[in-house]
Amino acid sequence: MGATFLVCHGAWSAGWAWKKMHPLMAAAGHRLVTPTYTGLGERAHLANPSIDLETHIQDILNVIKYEDLRDIVLVGHSYGGMVATGVADRARDRVTELIYIDAFVPDDGQSLLDLNETARPRMQELAKSGDGWRVPPNPTPPDTPPADVEWLTERRVHMPIKCFEMKLKMHGGALTLPRSYIYATRITPADTFGPFAVGAKADPAWRYHEIDASHSPNVTAPDALMTLLQRIAAEPKR
Repeated sequence: MGATFLVCHGAWSAGWAWKKMHPLMAAAGHRLVTPTYTGLGERAHLANPSIDLETHIQDILNVIKYEDLRDIVLVGHSYGGMVATGVADRARDRVTELIYIDAFVPDDGQSLLDLNETARPRMQELAKSGDGWRVPPNPTPPDTPPADVEWLTERRVHMPIKCFEMKLKMHGGALTLPRSYIYATRITPADTFGPFAVGAKADPAWRYHEIDASHSPNVTAPDALMTLLQRIAAEPKR
């Protein structure tokens, strides 16, 4: 029996960014579900200043409810780590394991900008100098092929800053389900996700993995990511 992988995608992105992973998952006998958050991707027409982290958590919880998803391998990429943590907290009976891919790992009461304090002034200034409530996309990693840069640039949209400012509220206490962290080792000088990788590597409650890729392996290294996700899903759970 294949697994059901449910993706909580990154900021400025959407379900479309996982296009390369769908045939790989299908060929391996797995189901890949890649919903898009409110205000992004094909749902960009719904963008408004009230959208925040809670909106995006509810987006994914509703996918679980209405698609009746069970035994989920929940994947959080980048900002999606914030979303996935909130979803796993509230859907503990539906999620069997949690995989963070170069992602933020919040505790109760933390926002993304609490975890990335150095980015706060820049993001707030970008929002203020634009329409007052959205932040334009970060640059794509330098090793992204030109065709993918064009594909990404045409589709990425501005992100409501409230998603970065809102603190996560956990409802059921600390998570105890199996967790894995995948650290993309082709880092930028900021190495934003290095601290989370170090923490996961040192914590016996986590399984730690690395991938020779830049920040979005679903775009730049789909085959390697598929191999790693399949291996993690097949590992005995403790």
